[in-house]
Amino acid sequence: MLDPLAGAEVRLRTATPGDAEAVTGVFLASRAAVLPYLPRVHGDEDTRAWITHVLLPGSRVWVAEDGEGELLGFAALDGDELDQLYLRPDALRRGIGSRLLDRVKEASRGELSLYTFRRNTAACAFYERHGFVAVSYDDGGRNEEKEPDVLYRWTSAG
Repeated sequence: MLDPLAGAEVRLRTATPGDAEAVTGVFLASRAAVLPYLPRVHGDEDTRAWITHVLLPGSRVWVAEDGEGELLGFAALDGDELDQLYLRPDALRRGIGSRLLDRVKEASRGELSLYTFRRNTAACAFYERHGFVAVSYDDGGRNEEKEPDVLYRWTSAG
């Protein structure tokens, strides 16, 4: 089977309001494929509205796109928190998430925190490979999905 992204150019850029539809598509597709156990607490339209009116204007967001301008993933930085990092399911394990995370680290003040679901072992392993350390665990009471999560921290000092 041919890899549609093999050798493809990947470009990172700052997200614009016009990216809301594509960012929403990546977010929904990624969660459905990678986190199928999560309850859907918001419909597609509510998710699109949140991305359009809250995430994009309220965070620093970068997108990764291929040479044709197709959105492959995005990352959002809100203060010192990596608030979102999602990739299209067919864009996983190609270094795109690492490039987005590196961009967020470069834009940070030398420290980041993030939450991820504990059952998302691939994400936990990804962040640990990139120098994040688990600092606390929660029973799910702090998130809308009521899914146990873990707080990770990273500092440029190591």
